[in-house]
Amino acid sequence: MNAKVNISNRAGASFPVRRMDFEFGEVPRYWANGDAALTHFMTALSALFPEGEQFFVNSTRAVRNDPKLEDQRLQKEISAFIGQEAMHSKEHLAFNASAQAYGYDVRELEAQTGRLINRTIGVASKVLKPFGFSKEMIGLTGTCALEHFTSTIAEELLSNPDIQAMFMDQTMYHLWMWHAIEENEHKAVAFDVYEAMYGQGPKAYFMRSLALVIAMGLIFITQSYFTAKLLRTDGKLTWHDTKYMIKFMYGYKGFMTRQIPTLLDFLRPKFHPNDQDTTALLNKWRAELGFNLS
Repeated sequence: MNAKVNISNRAGASFPVRRMDFEFGEVPRYWANGDAALTHFMTALSALFPEGEQFFVNSTRAVRNDPKLEDQRLQKEISAFIGQEAMHSKEHLAFNASAQAYGYDVRELEAQTGRLINRTIGVASKVLKPFGFSKEMIGLTGTCALEHFTSTIAEELLSNPDIQAMFMDQTMYHLWMWHAIEENEHKAVAFDVYEAMYGQGPKAYFMRSLALVIAMGLIFITQSYFTAKLLRTDGKLTWHDTKYMIKFMYGYKGFMTRQIPTLLDFLRPKFHPNDQDTTALLNKWRAELGFNLS
């Protein structure tokens, strides 16, 4: 693996924090199947992560000192969750900088992501405040919905050999597989915090269902817009240059369309992230990448 790995589990959580130091200097311009549109699709996802994962951290920190979260086991999980998300932000920032070096303004895409998150939370807080929904609740439920999205993508990455095969560059392969492992390791933390804070009643269910609908709509629009901007930079925003990516991602049994049933499972009233058992999958990939718990 083209990275130094330092694994720490001082928090005593059920999963560790792995410090990764990937080197992106040799990553080729089109590292996903040698295809511009596929590469830009994944780079557009990466552009969402630094600000998105900082939002996850901020939303969880905003409530972690509440007396309802005094359970020490959960506090350890929160600490490890924050640690993993911080590493994800760090490494995707580093990759995004390598894409910036090819002439793509990924830094501006990151900034746009941050502005979108802040505007969305601000508007939602103003609209829903009269109905008893606090800014903290809105931020945390948004985190739950987005964590469900990332863990669903992660499971598909870890399960689908066709998706894995598109990573022609080993650094990018290891970046996304490491990220996918950790998204599944901590997929229940924000949800457990949300339920401990707000319970499982109609109000909590309404808020998380609304959050999923809004989050999925915004992700689709924003990520598609980012992909188009990156393609336009290359002069490749054409049907000829994008048709393979569209079929690969959104065609019958495509990368994204395959995930729709799992994404919608979040709307089930008794849903919990651990209902989808990925233990065996995670054990397989930890061994594959040499991630031994310590």
